[in-house]
Amino acid sequence: MAEPRSIVVLTGAGISRESGLHTFRDADGIWATVKIEDVATPEAFRRNPIRVQEFYNTRRRKLVSNEIAPNPAHLALAEFEAGWPGAFLLVTQNIDDLHERAGSRNLIHMHGEMLKARCDRCGNIVECRADLLVETPCAACGELGVMRPHVVWFGEMPFEMDRIYAALEACDLFVSIGTSGNVYPAAGFVQSARMAGARTVELNLEPSEGATLFEEAIYGPAGTLVPDWFGTLARDGMA
Repeated sequence: MAEPRSIVVLTGAGISRESGLHTFRDADGIWATVKIEDVATPEAFRRNPIRVQEFYNTRRRKLVSNEIAPNPAHLALAEFEAGWPGAFLLVTQNIDDLHERAGSRNLIHMHGEMLKARCDRCGNIVECRADLLVETPCAACGELGVMRPHVVWFGEMPFEMDRIYAALEACDLFVSIGTSGNVYPAAGFVQSARMAGARTVELNLEPSEGATLFEEAIYGPAGTLVPDWFGTLARDGMA
């Protein structure tokens, strides 16, 4: 098979789990201990902003701590991108910054970024590495009580979907890494790639809910699979 000209990679919580960050949907994941409707919807923020802010503040503190760092899977994707001569787009469902820390450049955070905050009134986006409080004013409009994590909550539209679908329609290789396969629209990306005639590959700890939609699947830890698979691709094209 010919070497791909355009590659789209999707990553999910499984790739960051090996860096010490909790997934959402595993039996011991975040949604097993806290209700989505209490912390991850616009209604929750309006109803109890203090609780929502503290939920994200706790996660932000861990992300910026010294105990969290990119793992070999993050590093392998960044190294591959740097040396690949064709088009490459990394789409992540993760709101951490581990891909950036590893060196990834052509990157879309479709579900937002934990280390940014956004004004719900004027839309201004700022870096946010410390706790976000209800009393935190917007630096642009000065309003209080309107700064929220720059993340996509349930019921909201993911970011940059037009750009993502354009890339999927043009790609000839789609690789999904560490995803559950049950969160849409990302779970449907494999079908969009297949319709475009792309080769589809799943690299995951275990079969996702959409595993049967992929032409190929390899299972095991991302920190082992991703460096091996993308190293082979870099050397041998579509081998």
